[in-house]
Amino acid sequence: MASLSISSSSTIINSRASPPPGQASFSSPSCISLPMLPPKPLQSTTCCRKIARRNVLTRATEVEAPVTAEAETTELPEIVKTAQEAWEKVEDKYAIGSLAFAALVALWGSTGLISAIDRLPLFPGVFELVGIGYTGWFVYKNLIFKPDREVLFQKVKDTYRDILGSSS
Repeated sequence: MASLSISSSSTIINSRASPPPGQASFSSPSCISLPMLPPKPLQSTTCCRKIARRNVLTRATEVEAPVTAEAETTELPEIVKTAQEAWEKVEDKYAIGSLAFAALVALWGSTGLISAIDRLPLFPGVFELVGIGYTGWFVYKNLIFKPDREVLFQKVKDTYRDILGSSS
């Protein structure tokens, strides 16, 4: 049975290296020296930080660029402003939150249902053909000719206006 011992000088001594009785003996066991680890870096300031994965030492400087008023005010996109204004107009926020939660649960459930149907052998191909056919029909009926396109856009705008309740 071989045994290994580690000394404090980072040397591994293999006690198996000595020959069994009856054979020529060596004067010393075989030694393997390991390299020494580098010393820890000195952290003289309290604002130093060491990133463990990269061994990068960073230090904060006392001179910082002044923050201007222009940098503090960020311009929000128009859709965010519209959503905030619409949310402020809502009287029953609890009901809207409940409807949003119910929509998320329905979306999650429908995803599970669709993945279950997708595992059936015949249905995915049939549903793909139905989807391609409906997409072609919708494009032909609503998007190819300009008058039909304008009617579709007006329907979308009316629905949007009905949902938000705005008069614009």
